Amino acid sequence: MLTVDQQLRYARHIALEGFGFQAQQTLLKSSVLLVGAGGLGSPATIYLAAAGIGRIGIIDDDVVDLSNLQRQIIHRTCDTGVTKVESAERAILDCNPGIQVDTFDERFTESNARELVGSYDLVIDGADNFPTRYLINDAAYLEKRPVVHGSIYHFEGQAAVFNPPAGPCYRCIFPDPPKPGTVPSCAEAGVLGVLPGIIGVVEATEAIKILTGIGEPLIGRLLTYDALEMRFRTLKINRSTRCPLCGDDPTITEAKTIEWACDVGDLNVPQMTVDAYTQLRQSDEKHFLLDVREAHEIEAGNIAGHHHIPLRQLEERIGELAAHKDDLVVCQCQSGWRSQKAAEFLRNNGFTKAVNLSGGYLAWLQSIHNKTTTEPPH
Repeated sequence: MLTVDQQLRYARHIALEGFGFQAQQTLLKSSVLLVGAGGLGSPATIYLAAAGIGRIGIIDDDVVDLSNLQRQIIHRTCDTGVTKVESAERAILDCNPGIQVDTFDERFTESNARELVGSYDLVIDGADNFPTRYLINDAAYLEKRPVVHGSIYHFEGQAAVFNPPAGPCYRCIFPDPPKPGTVPSCAEAGVLGVLPGIIGVVEATEAIKILTGIGEPLIGRLLTYDALEMRFRTLKINRSTRCPLCGDDPTITEAKTIEWACDVGDLNVPQMTVDAYTQLRQSDEKHFLLDVREAHEIEAGNIAGHHHIPLRQLEERIGELAAHKDDLVVCQCQSGWRSQKAAEFLRNNGFTKAVNLSGGYLAWLQSIHNKTTTEPPH
């Protein structure tokens, strides 16, 4: 029987025809693991807590950063510097103190994946990188647990449910990750803040449907969302008989981390830290700062004294830099991804002293923020 508090808290669920008391009881006995407490995990977690999922596990090894707050609504300004799992636990219990929260302040890796996944009824993929998505998929398949998948990029998102053999797994649709360096990070590419809210709520909805057995989950279907057009589309997706995980002749029998990196590695390009660059600006040493971001990024803020050439125009405009061929050229972008490519291109074209500003403009901003917030008032 539900307690008085539960009957009041879940009264609208209980009154809902096709859901009612039995479905609510099922949710209270259910458990969900959320991999990631960021953009997707934030709305999914808070709605699952409000719905009455009895046990929620959250794994994330990151801490709350000011740049997270534009979209990661489970965290607050005062949580900056706090671990994301601690911040998420606070928000869950503020929303619903009757929930059991398991927190794992660690990375989701091949050493803990199967044990964690196997301890819950369902997994929600809130990852922001391809190795973790593939690892979630593989561990869930081997542990016979459904995965509710979601991902976002710029103004678009997608969601699906992977639960072979009822439908495909993630590898059926995406056999291989994109080549390193072809997909910029969220910091570099940007993302509309409300976008993960839409996809995260879709993930929470699918989790509730699967756990309670209501409706038709997104099994064998990929939901895509375009925020600019406000358009949803549903695409049919099939299980692949040649899938190395869930196909007819599987070759993957263990949950292993794939080799992949968001960026292109160090490209053998020398790196300069923000602290080192700050000291360089304070010295008399001659140098040249090249900002390879787009114009709309520079409008929001820039480092004084820069020369602007977007990366996509660097090859055709390299002549503008001829006078600085023997100088120390510091390449800078938003987070160090594009500028690393710029530095490599310049070094291959005779600019032997070209270096990359590690972390880019965001690291520069963070250093200023840290200084202004930690220095005592004058």
